[in-house]
Amino acid sequence: MAAEPGQGLSARWESGVKGSSEAPLAPSDEAEACAYVAEARGRKEALDIVGGGSRSGFGRPPEGRHALSSARLTGIVFHEPAEMTLRARAGATLSAIEAALDAHNQMLPFEPIDHRMLYGGGGEPTIGGLVATNASGPRRVSAGAARDSLIGLRLINGRGEAIASGGRVTKNVAGLDLVKINCGALGGFGLITEATFKLLPRPESETTIVIRRLDDAQAVAAMTQALGSPYGVSGAAALSAGMGREFSRTILRLEGFVDSVDQRAEKLLAALADFGAERVLGGEDSRRLWRGVRDAEFIAKPRERAVWRIGVRPSRAVEFVNRLGPTALAHFYDCGGGLIWLASDPTVESAAAVRAALVASGGHATLMRAPSPLRAAVDVFTPLSPPLAALTQRVKAAFDSDGLFNRGRMYAGI
Repeated sequence: MAAEPGQGLSARWESGVKGSSEAPLAPSDEAEACAYVAEARGRKEALDIVGGGSRSGFGRPPEGRHALSSARLTGIVFHEPAEMTLRARAGATLSAIEAALDAHNQMLPFEPIDHRMLYGGGGEPTIGGLVATNASGPRRVSAGAARDSLIGLRLINGRGEAIASGGRVTKNVAGLDLVKINCGALGGFGLITEATFKLLPRPESETTIVIRRLDDAQAVAAMTQALGSPYGVSGAAALSAGMGREFSRTILRLEGFVDSVDQRAEKLLAALADFGAERVLGGEDSRRLWRGVRDAEFIAKPRERAVWRIGVRPSRAVEFVNRLGPTALAHFYDCGGGLIWLASDPTVESAAAVRAALVASGGHATLMRAPSPLRAAVDVFTPLSPPLAALTQRVKAAFDSDGLFNRGRMYAGI
């Protein structure tokens, strides 16, 4: 149960109870959230920002003494179907947003990840958590990531002030840098209270071409050719043998109007004939398969394994996996090979091997799932270069000079 605002904050801080074991501070509106942050600043107490609880295992272990929840900041502020824009409060659930958009045959372009499969927990994904983690799925190869669709933001900084950036429509670019800086920052610069997105029409139809029994190099080559074609591929992934079938599967998605999808699928099948492209999935079979890719379902179990999300150039993807050898217990490719989901043992040695392979192959890695002691002991995110670390510190100081928000969640000391 959340703390009742009428109780005030004094009793809560005096209790000295640590972290998530106590009920979170849960403001019902932006003004109340500002008051909570201002009091935290006065008391020099760090705050851990929480939402629906579906991504609680993401990032380094929280260091704050009190949880500040967006759970009561709910609802859609506006939805303008003709302008293809929507603004929602941070605590609005993704399911509620998608239901509202479905009624108008619209969608969030970036196919947001539902992390519950990965973390095995409950809770509900929220808009605030989506923005904080830049949670983007397979469609990012054609529509971009969450930050590319985010056009406006309201947040509370470390002084307890509500600030806004961006606008209601895509052509209003004022302040977009501030918007994008906060997307994927894990709440380290402030409490997000509202977010505005541009939307896309929901495709009338989708089809998935399946190519069986390619090795990793062949799969990446097929995905590269498909993504370079004029046929509008909106998803390109390669699943290893054992991930739902006894053989490997390279899958390519086409979306749009029925006639267009059928014509493009026929042409893409012909273009990929040398790879053995022959099978087509449609309707719910296609959607179910891509939900599994989106949510990392194929690598989510066994739960005791660590899970990594690796970003590399597609041309270096197979090389990276091969460098890891037995450290890579399981893996699959998304985004044409530019994204690798990989499982390893939850050990410092395995983490060091992943980082060493990245030094050789280039790219970046996020430790998406691991026990708290390991996430505290190793780099969860790719270490920052000295210039980038200095820039990040300056941005943190500008938004949150007292270090109140999600202290150490991304990097120690930030």
